[in-house]
Amino acid sequence: MTDRAAVLFANDAFYVAFLSHDIQAMDDLWARGQTISCVHPGWNHLSGRDVVMESWDGILANQNGPMFEIKGATVSVFEDTAVVICYEVFEDTTMVATNVFVREDGEWRLMHHQASASPPPPVSDEVEPPNTIQ
Repeated sequence: MTDRAAVLFANDAFYVAFLSHDIQAMDDLWARGQTISCVHPGWNHLSGRDVVMESWDGILANQNGPMFEIKGATVSVFEDTAVVICYEVFEDTTMVATNVFVREDGEWRLMHHQASASPPPPVSDEVEPPNTIQ
């Protein structure tokens, strides 16, 4: 599997854990050797594993949270760091998310997640070429 495909797979796994309210899967996806951080919509910046995972614990505990789709994921890989930009499309709003991954022990792990309000994703028939540096 290429790095680009592996990062997109890790990004998909993040959203599967999110939408299925699976805190253990969510915890497994985050880096352990780096300081992790997160900015949830409307929240202040969170930094450090304990604080970030506590925030996800609270979010995922709400079994009635809204459903959404992920659209337009693009990835850039820079050796052992990768950035995914994608849209979280809810029924009545859209967020644009930045997910930063680092390679740890051969696996891509989240180091940072940030989502904020956005217009709907652009409609495009073009496939974006990968931006990969290895």
